[in-house]
Formats: sequence, structure tokens, C-alpha cells
Amino acid sequence: MEMSEKILEEIRREIASLKDVVVKKNVGRILSIADGVARVDGLSDAMYNEMISFRNGVFGIALNLEEDEVGVVFFGNYSGLKEGDEACTTGKLLSVPVGKALLGRVVDALGNPIDGKGAMSYGEMYPVERIAPGIMARKSVTQPLQTGILAIDSMIPIGRGQRELVIGDRSTGKGSIALDTIINQAKINREGFASGDKNFRPVYSIYVSIGQKNSTIARLIQTLEKYQALEYTIVVVAAASDNPANQHIAPYAGCAMGEWFMQNGMDALVIYDDLSKHAVAYRQISLVLKRPASREAFPGDVFYLHSRLLERAARLDDAHGGGSLTALPFIETQAGDVSAYIPTNVISITDGQIFLDTDLFNRGIRPAISVGISVSRVGSSAQIKAFKQIAGQIKLELGQYYELAAFAQFGSDLDEKTKKRLARGMRIVELFKQRIFHPKPVENQILLLWAMKNGYFDDAPVNGITNAAESLESYAETSFSALLNGIATKQVIDDALEAKLHELAKDWSRHRV
Repeated sequence: MEMSEKILEEIRREIASLKDVVVKKNVGRILSIADGVARVDGLSDAMYNEMISFRNGVFGIALNLEEDEVGVVFFGNYSGLKEGDEACTTGKLLSVPVGKALLGRVVDALGNPIDGKGAMSYGEMYPVERIAPGIMARKSVTQPLQTGILAIDSMIPIGRGQRELVIGDRSTGKGSIALDTIINQAKINREGFASGDKNFRPVYSIYVSIGQKNSTIARLIQTLEKYQALEYTIVVVAAASDNPANQHIAPYAGCAMGEWFMQNGMDALVIYDDLSKHAVAYRQISLVLKRPASREAFPGDVFYLHSRLLERAARLDDAHGGGSLTALPFIETQAGDVSAYIPTNVISITDGQIFLDTDLFNRGIRPAISVGISVSRVGSSAQIKAFKQIAGQIKLELGQYYELAAFAQFGSDLDEKTKKRLARGMRIVELFKQRIFHPKPVENQILLLWAMKNGYFDDAPVNGITNAAESLESYAETSFSALLNGIATKQVIDDALEAKLHELAKDWSRHRV
């Protein structure tokens, strides 16, 4: 009996010592700290993207899993840490809070509120890195996502579940497109909820700011508040003053927040502003982690950095809830060079691009969309039928105008047909000029394009087209509101609506004169 007791005691000690070994396997020590990166020894059980805990509540994520050490990138202030301090695995992937509680809030890359409005109550956490929906779970993109920008909605339509790149040099109006799109979603949401339509599907927006100045972010938030759009928007901020780890993780955090809406049968729009700074932050991390550099000093997996992010945008089929996540990534070019490394990468991942031209912007054509390079690979599938009827040839006409305008400056003898095309093209260019923060409802856009197509702006001077368009919109809203409602409801221009449109246009022409 004594012998058996001794054996049992020995077994207990063996088990206890084994437990100590297991614990020691998951606890390591910092070998070195530099530029927000720690090299840690002894974390043999660490997983890629696992949260690693340090003292004083500091943590990071494991990005380099090497044979004898782990490269950990810190989040937050790590100044109190030093070589020799303990590091411990947590067994958890980096996750962020998700849900409607985040709407109207400004949060950092980890989902912590930074707007001074107090704590949030949320129920779920989503890992920042998730596998994109499979091909069988997806559905073709057919529902339009209206930006309220006439040039985009008519020529380069965006559908719910699409990935459309916005690309251009610095200060060419990329931010204006983002804000107009968010403001328009909020406007549509308010009208849809007020109508009481049970089939109405709102679009919730997530704006991810990467590497921007705090003053720029503050102005953006003020604009969203001014136009009552913040209540339908989540703003995720990784400012220029944040460390590269926060800038690296911010778009994935915003994507996870958008995925919650998609997975729960709702529609969301996520804007990444911009992925050029995101790639630079990742390059900085990779160089500190001593990963081998590839083209333009970017690491070899920089394509995967953006592809695994943007592939998560999708429209799910009815069996998976029918939700959607639309992605609008932004890329900043240098001197309009779309053939650089990062621009070509993201162009190949997305379903089309909206290219903003510096020359057009400087000539006062805003939004400065270059028709020749811009394309939507979803195309008219993401337009209502009324838009297809009216806008089918508009992009072709505008492209021909730019070609003829370039040719016409070398000669003065032009035939009548060419002169008419040039006159029509100039008027279309003027019609597409639009003030920022004034998105147009889809029925107003159709009205303006219909009037242009049917020659009702032909007698107006070219420099007066913008005023004429605003006058027609205002007249229609006051005297023919039922007609505009009919376009929005029917979503197709039949003979009855066509006759009413002619009546409206003739009536407006008489009053204008």
C-alpha cells in the first residue's frame, strides 16, 4: 500500500513537471526591440497572426515565425518594455468588435473608440483575417450601389458586392468621391426608412483612413456630421502618427466590421483610403523584420497583402443570407503612372477602376474622370433599366469627343457633322461637372441625361449647361415631382413616361425663356 502511494506521488510530480514544460513552451523572452518590432525567443507554439501578450498590458501580433525566434509587431505604446521581458502566447487571433453599435462612431485599428463619446456595447468579435467567401456562396452582381455622382453612375456603374478601384494622383478628388458616396448612401437610407418599404435594403458605410493627418480626418468627420451621414457610418482611423502595425491592420479591421453586415444579410460599403500608404506601412514592417525585398523594396507577398483583403468583398447568394460587401479601394499614383508596382497589383485584383486625371482636374472638370482608362467590369448589369436606356451610348460619345477635340486643335476646317459632335461632347462634359457633397438621386440623373440625349440643352450656351441642369432639376422637383417618383418606382422609361418627360422639358424650356 505504501509502495503504491509512493508511485502515485511520483506520477503526480511527473504530471506537474510536464505541465511546467507545456507552460514554458508558450512563454518566451524578448531578445531585441527596434522600430516597433520585437524578436522573441521561446514561443515554440506561436501561430501566424496570433496575439502575443507582454507586461503592462502591451500586446502585438506574430508576423514572422522563424526556426528559433518569432518576430512580433507591437500595437500601442511599447516604451516600457526592454530586452529580457517575458512574452506569452494567448491562443487567440487578433479580433475586433463588430455590429451596429459601431455605427456613428470613430474607432482605432483595434476597434477602440477614439471619438470621446464613451464606451461601446457590442456582442461579437470577428478576427481581422478571415477566409473570403467561396465561389459557390457568391451571387452575380446585379444590384446598383448609387454614388450620386452622375459621371460614375451613368458610365462606370458600381454594383453591390463589387470591388471598384479609385486611382489618381494626390489632390485629384478621390476623397470627394468617397464622401459623396457615403453621403448618398445615408440620404437613400433616410428616405428608405421613412417610406416604410419592407423590401428596402440600406447600405451601411465603413470608411478606413490609413496614414492621413489628424486634421484631415477631423474635417472628414465634421463633413459626415454636417450631412447627417455619420449615423450610418463607421470610421476606422490609423493616422499618420500611428505606428506601422496599426496602419497595416486597419483595412482588415474595417473589412471585418463590414463582413458582419454581409454575413447577417445586410449590405455594406467599405472604403480603403488609401492602399498605397497601407503597402508602404507593410513594407516598413517587412524591412524591420528583415524579410527579403522585391520590386521597389516591397516584400514578395505584397500582392497577397491586398488580394486577401479585397477578395473578401462579395455578394452572397440567398442560401447564405443574400448580404453584400462592396469595396472601394483607393490608390495614389505618382505623375499618373498606373503601371507602377502597387497600382498594377490592385488593378488586377479589382473589377474595374475609376481613373482621376490631373489635367482634367486642373481644367476645372470635376469629378476629373478619364473616360479612356476608367472601366467597370460589371457594367450595365449594375444599372436599373431606365439608366441602360438613356446612358448606353454616353461613354462612347464622350470618348469620341475627346478624340475629336485633340484632333480638331490642329485644323480649323471641320465638317458640320464633326462640329455637332464636338458641341454635343462639350455639353456632356459640362453636364457631368458636379459640386462636391451634392449627390444626385437616380431619377434626377436619368432626367438630365434624357434631356441631353433629346437635345433640350442644345440651345443653352456651353458655359451655362450647369445652371440649365440645376434649373431643370429644380423645376421637375417642384412642378413634376410625380414624374420623378414614377421613374424611381418603375425604373424603366415606357411610352407614358416618355411623353411626360417631353411635356416637362417643353414646359421648362418655355419658362426658362
